[in-house]
Amino acid sequence: MDAMMSAPKDGSGYNIDAMMNVGLNVQIVLGKTRMPISQLLKLSRGSIIELDKKIGEPVDIVINDRLVARGDLVKLDEDRIGVSLIEIVKDYVSEK
Repeated sequence: MDAMMSAPKDGSGYNIDAMMNVGLNVQIVLGKTRMPISQLLKLSRGSIIELDKKIGEPVDIVINDRLVARGDLVKLDEDRIGVSLIEIVKDYVSEK
């Protein structure tokens, strides 16, 4: 018998395993800036875009366009980087 069919009608008890493989869009945001289109069109290889963050400030972790955490960049091996979580954004965590 299907787990969905045998679940109580009030919605409790549904099998969470069905959601565990759902893909989410995760972005690590180093910083942001605004610029007019005219400046954007002048960008070329070697151009520098100034961001609103300083070196050493935490990066933002955004999931499905929603800020959920902040973290520090870490070196994983010779050519890879990662993010070490340092803060979960309180607005993201629902308190009951």
